[in-house]
Amino acid sequence: MREFRDVLEVDAAAGWVDAEGMVSYEDLVHGCLAHGVMPAVVPQLKTITLGGAVAGVGIESSSHRHGLVHDTMLELEVLLGDGSLVLATPANEHADLFYGFPNSYGTLGYALRVKAKTAPVQPYVHLRHEPYADPARFFAALGERLRAGDADFVDGTVFSPQKMFLTLGRFAAAAPYTSDYSFEHIYYRSIAGKREDWLTVHDYLWRWDTDWFWCSKNVFAQNPLVRRFVYGRKRLGSRTYTKVMRWNSRVGLTRKFERLLGLHSESVIQDVDIPLERAAEFLEFYARHIGLWPQWICPIGP
Repeated sequence: MREFRDVLEVDAAAGWVDAEGMVSYEDLVHGCLAHGVMPAVVPQLKTITLGGAVAGVGIESSSHRHGLVHDTMLELEVLLGDGSLVLATPANEHADLFYGFPNSYGTLGYALRVKAKTAPVQPYVHLRHEPYADPARFFAALGERLRAGDADFVDGTVFSPQKMFLTLGRFAAAAPYTSDYSFEHIYYRSIAGKREDWLTVHDYLWRWDTDWFWCSKNVFAQNPLVRRFVYGRKRLGSRTYTKVMRWNSRVGLTRKFERLLGLHSESVIQDVDIPLERAAEFLEFYARHIGLWPQWICPIGP
């Protein structure tokens, strides 16, 4: 399956890209941007594959307009468990597979090829970070911005129930400057420090990858000296962190250290879907019983 990793065709005018299932989003984005478009939804990490995002869950700040990755799918070529190949579309004899494949996590087969929607881009993205100190006002403002529909990208970052930011991104043909979060500067820290920002569209799509949101601190990559002299610009990002985590899982270094301290921890990635009208209530529950910060907020539509 690893060899099924090519971008086959991009039709910018018709608004679709045809690619093999194991193509990474880094390569998929590269192929699409060359034609002035982007995959309609680009998950946050370069190492995520197109087929993986369809079989699992793929979401990003364009999801308020386009839904999840599988909502952008037009057709799907699947390798079934018996070795046969089928082409599934919304209207052919394999429509059940087309609609059942999302969130199946490989239990129904493997995506060999996916045809998915694209969206036109401009060279830059202008960001505005709106601060809020009250969850009810934050989520009310989020609803207002979504109903207005004038932002190309919408997401939010919650540092605490008293410190949250709504980020609105809009395409722009020109920019007075551009920020670089691929090395020394850390994107999520900039959210609280700036009211507006400018990024190239490429750097915007990968703004989270350099530090895997904020999880790079777990591999000491947010320490300035470690960041500069151990990782360097080329080794920062999800590809390196994935290798570190897999190595640690295999060797058990963290597990052995915790055993000496009499501790036992488990890594959990938990995404939850909350109706907007109950989101402030859920955040209160989360703060009271869990309280791990920051948290990312990403609206799903339409």
